[in-house]
Amino acid sequence: MTSRVPAAEQTLAVLRYLSRQAGPVPAAAVAREAGLPRSTAYHLLNVLVENGFVVHLPEERRYGLGVAAFELGSAYARQAPLARLARPVLARLVDRVGESAHLAVLHGREVLYVVEDRAAGRPPLVTDVGVRLPAHLTASGRAMLADLPAAQVRALFPDRSAFVDRTGIGPAGLPDLRRVLAEVRRRGHAVEDGEVGAGLASVAAAVHDHTGHPVAGVAVTYPTDPAAPPARPVADLDTLVTAVRATAAELTRRLGGVPPRR
Repeated sequence: MTSRVPAAEQTLAVLRYLSRQAGPVPAAAVAREAGLPRSTAYHLLNVLVENGFVVHLPEERRYGLGVAAFELGSAYARQAPLARLARPVLARLVDRVGESAHLAVLHGREVLYVVEDRAAGRPPLVTDVGVRLPAHLTASGRAMLADLPAAQVRALFPDRSAFVDRTGIGPAGLPDLRRVLAEVRRRGHAVEDGEVGAGLASVAAAVHDHTGHPVAGVAVTYPTDPAAPPARPVADLDTLVTAVRATAAELTRRLGGVPPRR
């Protein structure tokens, strides 16, 4: 016999509806599409806002998924299926370009590294499996943020206090970040140079699920310090970008995903 818990079913109906929307929506739409009385919908939304699963945009009178919902999605992406799919693909990427590669997922305003494949003879990195870094500074984070709805990015970075600084360069506010993400969308890949660690740069591309949502970022990190040249030359940037984008596209296909509509 199937057990029924109306409150849980109503909460899941609200979250499922919000997850299918391109951006935040009015509470009336949530109530209508979830088949709930308005008072019930407002009550559930308030509880979800308090627990971080929903964010309220008061100026727009709309609701969208919050950071806790992203954490749930990231937790799923961190589990074995994604990591097991990614490891052999990243190993081939490292063999192809001779640089270290990693796979990261969004975790709130940070990226969490879930797979890393270090290239021999390359300098140590600040990244490793389980390490978190500010998403707005990393190439993999920017690749994912660029494919999120603008309202979701605004919810993640509501004010200047959300912009952590590591090396003195990088976006310091939402207008700066929007310009960076617009450039990512224009190019089709993300870059960072010295914003996470001095003497290192990265290129990255996003991996997408069946809805076009960015579930992970594939990145290659390479040395740039002229005072400490690497043991072997670094491949040209076009070669790195082509390889990273091909790897992200392969992972997207393996996940049954599709690229986003730009």
